[in-house]
Amino acid sequence: MLRDNARSFLSKNAPIAHLRQLRDTPDSVGFSRKLWKEFAEMGWAGILVPPDYDGLGLGYVEAGVVMEELGHTLTPSPLLATSVVAATALVRSGSEAQKKAFLPRIAAGDLIATLAIDEAAKHRPEKTALKASNKANGFVLSGAKTFVIDGHVADLIIVGVRTSGSPGEERGLTLFLVDGKAKGLKVERTSMVDAHNSARLEFDNVAVAADAILGTPGQGWKTLEGALNAGRAAIAAELLGAADEIFARTVTYLRERKQFGKLIGEFQALQHRAAHLYCELELARSAVLKALQTLDESFENAGAVVSMAKAKAGSVATLAVQEGVQMHGGIGMTDEFDAGLFMKRVRVGQELFGDANFHADKLARLNHY
Repeated sequence: MLRDNARSFLSKNAPIAHLRQLRDTPDSVGFSRKLWKEFAEMGWAGILVPPDYDGLGLGYVEAGVVMEELGHTLTPSPLLATSVVAATALVRSGSEAQKKAFLPRIAAGDLIATLAIDEAAKHRPEKTALKASNKANGFVLSGAKTFVIDGHVADLIIVGVRTSGSPGEERGLTLFLVDGKAKGLKVERTSMVDAHNSARLEFDNVAVAADAILGTPGQGWKTLEGALNAGRAAIAAELLGAADEIFARTVTYLRERKQFGKLIGEFQALQHRAAHLYCELELARSAVLKALQTLDESFENAGAVVSMAKAKAGSVATLAVQEGVQMHGGIGMTDEFDAGLFMKRVRVGQELFGDANFHADKLARLNHY
């Protein structure tokens, strides 16, 4: 029912044309706030927020269903950063005061939150170098973050900060809750290649109170990894949706396009490639579902299966868009055709929270290779 509801709503209210309009017009936000409020009214914004804080209190499988449907339409929204990543961090590690302050507003669609962790071109959370210095009644943050989803419109930013240890170490990381309009915080919007939101953040002696720490000081890695795993599984679901959509469009084209007096879908070479892609999609679908189920059933032990799902979904989605473009021929290369938009979104999704190589390496390390 959730899938049917999401598919019906998004196809009517947020088709691909919606993304094109946001891309082609000077839009300072990068998504529709009206549409986001409608997401909240349907409960999507609070899908992982417990009922005690006005949310639906559903699980990651349900969040994955909505993310997969967003992949079908490439809809820009704060759902990933706010309702999956930030909500997970707050629900699992927030104090009661922090939960009461932020979770009901997330569920209502009134608060946009995000995670700021990466500091270089590649996702390497353990290499965090942004520092926190002790100050009377709090801390001062100095450094920079990049690739921050929805960073230019975020009301609340969960920032990964090093309070001890050295870059490259998991110990010594602390998560801080920072106001998006804090004094000394410089924000530069950097729309990604797929026209979705991102930002660079520079922290120039940004003062934060001691009660702005999320979780235990110096022990933020566990909370961070949990939030990232939730985001990785959600992105994997979105990549699956995008791959599924471009595959369906490609098969339809194979059944309609004629060349040399025959439907091109009758050519065995194209049949073999379509069959191979179908099999890969089913493998990715199984991996993504298992990752989402594991997050619901055994959150602390989901790292390996989440990495497997993120790597597989990224690789299969890349194959899907490449095959889609090639099988469509010249039209597949044009901006007027939607395949290029899917290719760009998949490329960004690959990089978000670690590409296939990152997760293959992580799996190897978890298995002591």
